[in-house]
Amino acid sequence: MREFRYEALPMRVLFGPGSVRRLPEDLSALGLRRVLVLCSPEQEELGRSIATSLGDAAAAVLPEARMHVPVEVADRARDVAAQIGADGCLAVGGGSAVGLGKAVALQHGLPVVAVPTTYAGSEMTPIWGLTEGGAKRTGRDPRVLPRSVIYDPELTLSLPIPLSVTSGFNAVAHAVEGLYAPDANPITSLMAEEGVRAMVSALPLVVDDPADLEARSEAQYGAWLCGAVLGAITMSLHHKLCHALGGTLDLPHAPTHTVVLPHVLAYNAPAAPQAVAALERALTHVGMQHPADPAIGLWELTIRLGAPASLRDLGMAEDDIPRVAQAAVANPYANPRPVTPDDVERLLHRAWAGEKPTP
Repeated sequence: MREFRYEALPMRVLFGPGSVRRLPEDLSALGLRRVLVLCSPEQEELGRSIATSLGDAAAAVLPEARMHVPVEVADRARDVAAQIGADGCLAVGGGSAVGLGKAVALQHGLPVVAVPTTYAGSEMTPIWGLTEGGAKRTGRDPRVLPRSVIYDPELTLSLPIPLSVTSGFNAVAHAVEGLYAPDANPITSLMAEEGVRAMVSALPLVVDDPADLEARSEAQYGAWLCGAVLGAITMSLHHKLCHALGGTLDLPHAPTHTVVLPHVLAYNAPAAPQAVAALERALTHVGMQHPADPAIGLWELTIRLGAPASLRDLGMAEDDIPRVAQAAVANPYANPRPVTPDDVERLLHRAWAGEKPTP
């Protein structure tokens, strides 16, 4: 008989083209009258446009979100929120903006509303992260979970193709780890399988036609499911390794997940047959090559879609491998296959060189 625990996260989701126009009523329903709009420098134009549409409900725009949420950036956002008397944060953009909103929520308890423009999925999780002194700390706290998320695929039409692809594989990584997590349950496993199917079917269409709104919508749907899985399960080797790479070397977040994913999946596959079976179903459904070996199938798809093929391409030096491996195993965590520094070093050497993933 099945025994499991599942808790639905308390948030509202508005999904569909044009849904960003419902933002004023969404903020009003949450009782928010004075929000701080957070975005990255690259998304400043969109952030200010949305702020203008909100009128007095947008107290200020802070276009300073950065990858991996450096603690000094988080401190600045917290100070600004306090100075302007913000009663909430509106995070517009990708994981950097959402992560910055979470940092403010963690410190001041201000509610976060997210308008994601990438496929990262961070908006669906109560997971926060801060980087300080070359190390990335993460944790879970219900206070940082966005109260409301608005998915408007029209806002993703301008997302550059390289970032669309790596952001999508970042989301797939959430679902893959969810399939072999120690606290996986039938609900999250269904979401993970469907999330992978949706994303890997959408990304080739997005690459072929970046203006394909239906494909963009399907990718955002997949991102929602994959992110929700990450919010409900325990992270394992893949995320711990990517956090070590990002915090230690400041490697780009989504491309790092894209490169590492097939190698960690190949490593864990012998100890996670149910996860492999679910991924095989998802990949078969979309007609992918090598569905019986999901690690190879995903690796080949990343290359076909023009994603980075190696950590070396992302600027990592081979000499960095030992200290990243040590950082990745510094604290114990659940993983379907035992993890040792030597194993992680071998995995990293293959990922660094862009070799075909193997167990």
